[in-house]
Amino acid sequence: MTYTAAVGIGLLCAVLLDLGVLRTRLLLGRVFWATYPIIVFFQLLSNGILTGRGIVQYDPGAITGWRIAHAPVEDLGFGFALVLTTLSVWIWLEKRED
Repeated sequence: MTYTAAVGIGLLCAVLLDLGVLRTRLLLGRVFWATYPIIVFFQLLSNGILTGRGIVQYDPGAITGWRIAHAPVEDLGFGFALVLTTLSVWIWLEKRED
């Protein structure tokens, strides 16, 4: 399986978890989208350093080849899925405690 395919599956699972399973609906809220650019900035900064210096390398056959700040675009998708899943579970657990 390519990194691109794994990211696609991860994104789909994260969106379904947020909207369908846990019903936290973060993707529909303004707060999530207003704060997400902060996360993307630091993700691009750290990924840019790691991939730009060759510390982390990717198999060209496993990614699309599109890059932003030296990092493959797949990393942005993977990071998005991780952040969305973490926040969705966190909010869902918080609501259960009430």
